[in-house]
Amino acid sequence: MPTLRLSVNGQEHAVEGVDPLTPLLWVLRDSLGLTGTKFGCGGGFCGACTVHLDGSPVRSCSILATSAAGRKITTIEGLAADDGTLHPLQEAWIEHDVPQCGYCQAGQIMSAAALLEANPVPSAAEIDAAMTGLCRCGTYNRIRQAINSAVQKMSNTSTRKEGGA
Repeated sequence: MPTLRLSVNGQEHAVEGVDPLTPLLWVLRDSLGLTGTKFGCGGGFCGACTVHLDGSPVRSCSILATSAAGRKITTIEGLAADDGTLHPLQEAWIEHDVPQCGYCQAGQIMSAAALLEANPVPSAAEIDAAMTGLCRCGTYNRIRQAINSAVQKMSNTSTRKEGGA
C-alpha cells in the first residue's frame, strides 16, 4: 500500500499501510491519534465525526481517507489558534455549558465553525439548517445560544480590528 499524505491541522503527515477503503475517521483517530473526532453511527448521519475538508464540514466516517489526500483537513484539535487560544465557538460552548455527555460536541462545534466561516451572522433558520448533527442529550437550545454568543464575540472582535481599537 502506498504512503498516504494528509494535511491535518496545518501539518503534513505521511501515513503508511492505509487500506484504500479506510474512512478518514479511522486514520485520524488510529493513525494520527486525533481522538477528538468521534465515531457515532458510522453512516454519516449523527455528525459526531464532523471535520472540515477544504473548509467545508464533512462526516469523516463517510469519506475515504484516500480522497482527502492533498486537501486541507481541520479537526477539533486544530480549531484553536496556534498559541492555544480557543476559537470563539469553543469559548461560547464553555460559557453556555453546552455539553452534557459531550460525545457529539466536537462535531457540533465543527459544523458551527463552518457555518460562521461561510455566514458570519446567520439567522435562526440558517443555524437550524446548518446544525444537522444529533445530540442524544438534547442540548440544541444551548448549542443555538452558544452559536449566537460566538457570533456576537466575533463581530465585536472584527469591529475592534476594523476600528483600530
